[in-house]
Amino acid sequence: MTDLKSRFLQVYSVLKSELLNDPDFEFTDDSRHWVERMLDYNVLGGKLNRGLSVVDSYKLLKLGKELTDDEMFLACSLGWCIEWLQAYFLVLDDIMDGSHTRRGQPCWFRMPKVGMIAVNDGLILRNHISRILKKHFKGKPYYVDLLDLFNEVEFQTTHGQMIDLITTLVGEKDLSKHRRIVQYKTAYYSFYLPVACALLMLGENLDNHVNVKETLVEMGIYFQVQDDYLDCFGDPETIGKENYGKDDPACVTKVKELYQALKLQDAYLEYEQTSYEKITNSIEAHPSKAVQAVLKSFLAKIYKRQK
Repeated sequence: MTDLKSRFLQVYSVLKSELLNDPDFEFTDDSRHWVERMLDYNVLGGKLNRGLSVVDSYKLLKLGKELTDDEMFLACSLGWCIEWLQAYFLVLDDIMDGSHTRRGQPCWFRMPKVGMIAVNDGLILRNHISRILKKHFKGKPYYVDLLDLFNEVEFQTTHGQMIDLITTLVGEKDLSKHRRIVQYKTAYYSFYLPVACALLMLGENLDNHVNVKETLVEMGIYFQVQDDYLDCFGDPETIGKENYGKDDPACVTKVKELYQALKLQDAYLEYEQTSYEKITNSIEAHPSKAVQAVLKSFLAKIYKRQK
């Protein structure tokens, strides 16, 4: 495990302990145990890319200067707020979608004794973000901007989810809305939010970085198109999700044959090239070399990835 990841996980332990011992609520042993188990199951399960990229971005914006312990703790805390936000979205998404597994294990609401308690757990996850921000950032000049940012991203994501849900009603498949769903449901919190957090810590005004937001959202869309492509044409172990809305292996095979006939692979490779050039040009146009470095590091992580 990298040094950064182990530092990051130490901060999780601190934040979790603070939340489980929050003086504003009288926990019983049972409720404290429930919340701890719920956090470990839902917040810790992923690759932590979004959270870690707050720290990476902040370091790049500081031009590689060594971070103080306090700066490191705060950057990690904001990273964890994003991981908490992701957990909140996923817990509720899985219930809405009737999913069975997430990250290779049963969805939280499918766990014994959890069921619809998971709805309230999702709300607790969202609430924890406010508690973390209040405890560690309240005195900071950018505190209100952070609250605004998380509210804004949640607004975009929940509305993206709404478009997704109403367009996946049976008989209502409409992939023309796919770009908008991806933009609002994934790109904002996965790509823009980590960089926006780092910019705020640096004392920047986000209104001056609208082009950074646009570039990162474009990257988020590119990432999702890649994801869909890899589902269909990547490792054969992974069966395609892009089967135009039907969960039937025979349909999947038929649709894949159709994709081949439509030369979708060629179309994708062309999209990848033009999208990459467009994103690169918008990065190069940015006046700040430090911001360019952040954007380039994001692009390098996703360009031509295989999984």
